Amino acid sequence: MSQKIHLDTDIGGDMDDVAALALLLKWPDLTLTGVTTNAESNGRRAGYARYVLDHTGHQQVPVAAGADLSEGYFRYNELGYPPEAENWPELVAPQPNPTDEAVELLRASVEQDAVLVGIGAFTNFMLLDQKYPGILRDANLYLMGGYVYDIPQGYPQFNREDDWNMQLDVKAAQYIFDHADPTLIPLTLTAQTALRHADLPALAEAGWLGKLLVRQAEVFARTEDLYGRYGPTSPALPSDFINFHHDPLVCAIALGWREGVSIETVPLKLEMRDTYLYETPDANGRPTRLVTTVDVEAFNRFWLDVVTAP
Repeated sequence: MSQKIHLDTDIGGDMDDVAALALLLKWPDLTLTGVTTNAESNGRRAGYARYVLDHTGHQQVPVAAGADLSEGYFRYNELGYPPEAENWPELVAPQPNPTDEAVELLRASVEQDAVLVGIGAFTNFMLLDQKYPGILRDANLYLMGGYVYDIPQGYPQFNREDDWNMQLDVKAAQYIFDHADPTLIPLTLTAQTALRHADLPALAEAGWLGKLLVRQAEVFARTEDLYGRYGPTSPALPSDFINFHHDPLVCAIALGWREGVSIETVPLKLEMRDTYLYETPDANGRPTRLVTTVDVEAFNRFWLDVVTAP
């Protein structure tokens, strides 16, 4: 039986959003009911999503630009983008639209019983539930974000303020905890995954989409140099490390991938500290589904196998 999924993304920044979309497009027996974008800049991110879908034969998948930076929801009024001429084979046209079109696309996906996956800020989900109160209460919602337990030694020691998806719009994050029942795949786990230079030859043979991933990976490695920044103090990172698979891991778990995956219900207390949202285990907190373990090596192989499959 075909699965259904809706992706809410901030594609166009860190390349792992494209890696996540690639996983969905190559996943067997999957219907992508829609793609919405957040932290938008007049449809720029929606344009990127549309471009990937159109060039991989998925013109039927609807795309809508969601909450825009100009609307005041986010911590920042401006966000930088990687160099477009280097990341994309050609100039990509923005696809602007009223934010409410993204809300309606999300609603349509909920009505189709699609799994909702958020790999950016949670703003569009908040706007959906504010327009249709209670719609998220029973929705099957998976979110990339959260920082509950410490990152194991050997990996980059990010802190809670680095939890981009949670902290970019803290009001939306708080709203989702109060009005929905999400499963969180936290930064503390996704920071153990790895896209490696060793993966690029196989991707280069995987058609247009694989070549796009290679292109963006090479640009990302040069401009971000995450291994140069974290490698000397993070011996668990492979020496040919390029980037984390934050968003692809969330998509895989949302669709039922379970190698080494443990999901626990943890009571969490949320509190604001200096404009940042902290979630900590507390016996009187809100019961929250939290992914606590993953076989990250198995996932790295799985992602590559799916994306490079014929």
